Amino acid sequence: MQTSVIISTYNSPLWLQKVLWGYFAQDRHDFELVIADDGSSDETREMLAAMAPNSPVPIAHVWQPDEGFQKCRILNKAIAVAQGERILLTDGDCVPRRDFVEVHTRLAQPDRFLTGGYFKLPPNVSKALTQDDIAGQQAFNAFWLMRHGLPFTSKLLKVVATSPFDEWLNRLSPARPTWNGHSASCLRSQAIQINGFNEDMQYGGLDVEFGLRLRHVGIEPRHIRYSAIALHLHHGHGYVTQGMKERSHGVKENTRHNRLTWAERGLSQWLDSSNRATLLRDDRLTRF
Repeated sequence: MQTSVIISTYNSPLWLQKVLWGYFAQDRHDFELVIADDGSSDETREMLAAMAPNSPVPIAHVWQPDEGFQKCRILNKAIAVAQGERILLTDGDCVPRRDFVEVHTRLAQPDRFLTGGYFKLPPNVSKALTQDDIAGQQAFNAFWLMRHGLPFTSKLLKVVATSPFDEWLNRLSPARPTWNGHSASCLRSQAIQINGFNEDMQYGGLDVEFGLRLRHVGIEPRHIRYSAIALHLHHGHGYVTQGMKERSHGVKENTRHNRLTWAERGLSQWLDSSNRATLLRDDRLTRF
């Protein structure tokens, strides 16, 4: 299996369902979906069980008990159970265009990690997306988006840019090429090399810190902001506290300043000597 697409989620089954419709409509099917579930209620598990028979690709659901915001921990467990050579990380509120996996696969390089962007939708447009809109790709049409209330702005370039213009825009983008957790990929072996995500972090910079350690071992980023397109569904951040952000910022800056390459509390907790997953008794792994 070439790629494991790891999708983080927490108690957002309606949004996750829209995201899965996007992966069911991909141009290629040589990947698996790994749902990294940070303690959702049974509603998410039941939704996955209902959708799995219609999936063109295997689905794995790795779940841990709810102990607050522990995204780094569940991402590490998802990497541990992933069976692909490459990992492509995204979120359960990012609906991919049909070439999303294809772009990450085609542009992959052994000494690079790929970092994409997203196109943020307001609440009304997020709710309006239907299965037909996603499967038929109308949702990625600028005119469809504007008909549903999205104002015309220069950001629509992310939706309408096609080859070769997308590559030009990738090179011209002033955005810093960091690891973006909604659209980023590397070799699974590279994630193991830096010990995955830093579980001393919660919200605030956890993705950037992961990317810093990749860069410190010589794996440089490549922008694909205008090539791998995902629609970001609207949601709040009620789980975020100022203390959480400040602590995570401190960890990130320590990694940057000291050029750290290894997370002391990371992925190795969830792997045996053969790099196979070892989860806790209360964790659940279901493969559909």
